Amino acid sequence: MKILFSPSETKCKDQSNIDNSTKSFDSSSFIFPKLYDKRIEIIDKYRSYIQNAGDDELIRLFGTKKLEVVEYYKTDIFNKPIMKVIQRYSGIAYDYLKYNTLPKSSQDYIDNNTLIFSNLFGVLLAGDLGIPDYKLKQGESLYINNAKFNIEKFYKEEFSDTIDNYLEDEDILDLRAGFYEKFYTITQPYTTMKFVKNNKVVSHWAKAYRGILLKQMSINNIQTTQELLDLQIDNLQIQEIQKSKYKTNIVYKITN
Repeated sequence: MKILFSPSETKCKDQSNIDNSTKSFDSSSFIFPKLYDKRIEIIDKYRSYIQNAGDDELIRLFGTKKLEVVEYYKTDIFNKPIMKVIQRYSGIAYDYLKYNTLPKSSQDYIDNNTLIFSNLFGVLLAGDLGIPDYKLKQGESLYINNAKFNIEKFYKEEFSDTIDNYLEDEDILDLRAGFYEKFYTITQPYTTMKFVKNNKVVSHWAKAYRGILLKQMSINNIQTTQELLDLQIDNLQIQEIQKSKYKTNIVYKITN
């Protein structure tokens, strides 16, 4: 079973006790090495933009007004140390996943079955080694020669066929936030999830439960959609299953 997952705005900066923390990325760092040149095309544009942009432009790109943060992320991304993809991200979903506390069998499950859609590096495998600390606000674009460059459109055009082949005949669970659907449209049957409380769709807790769900899937070695449906998760109860064309949407009621 393959799980499609979102990245997070926040990144882990602590390189201590992390394998590969002193090397930079290369063609062996990512899934789909034949498409490495396409990734580098984006990273080159990102680096070039940062080198030539003013602080106001970087504040927009990075999504922060803190000049010390802007200065930190202006350094050359090609020279930054890397970290395994799943360990680099540190947002809400990742806090609840608690990857570093899981047994090796569960970590291997996540490493080998979870695709994370970075808004800078494109689709990544959770176990890829790896990515540097970077900053790019969700939804922001680069401007090349005063023209807007759409990163998600580029990745969708260049990577979709390869992802289609990779996911062929797999059971798929799509846990991405809506924005990251722009990077790849699933072309076969798949499952999504929605979380509701007091009959309202939740946002913060949706991120948390995505992390909890991936954690429980890894612990229980979930391989099929049916096994997923049978999985019991604390404080969650299936309220409804909605089906349309390729998509099966499981609506979970948060009970606590």
